[in-house]
Amino acid sequence: MLTHLEICNSEVTHIQVTERLQNPGHGGQSFFFGVVRNRNHGRVVKAVTYDCHPELSRSVLETIILECRSQFGENLDAVVIHATNRIEPGGISVAIGVSTPHRDEAFLACRYIIEQIKVRLPVWK
Repeated sequence: MLTHLEICNSEVTHIQVTERLQNPGHGGQSFFFGVVRNRNHGRVVKAVTYDCHPELSRSVLETIILECRSQFGENLDAVVIHATNRIEPGGISVAIGVSTPHRDEAFLACRYIIEQIKVRLPVWK
C-alpha cells in the first residue's frame, strides 16, 4: 500500500505521479491532472498563484486517502501532488494517481480525491 502526498513549490509533472504507481497486483490506474487554463470567466489568465498551509494540507490529504481506502479498498495506492507558487497556463497545479486491483475502484477513488481536495484542502488561489 503506497501513499505519496506532497505539496511542492513549483509546477507538477506527469512523471512525478506515473512513475510512483508500479504495483504488479493492480490492474487499474486512474490519473487526474489539474491544468491552469488560459481563460477564466472570459478573461485572460497569465498565471495563477497558489498559497497553502503545508502541515494542515498534508493532514487533510492523509484523511482523504484513509477515507478512500475505507470506501474503495485497503489495497489502494495513491499519489497526490499539489503545487504552490506561480503556475502559468498549461502548467499542472494538482496531480492525482490511483492504482487498485480493478479499474472501477481506481476511477471512483481518483474522482473522490479531487472532489474532496476542491472542498477541503487549505490551498488558495
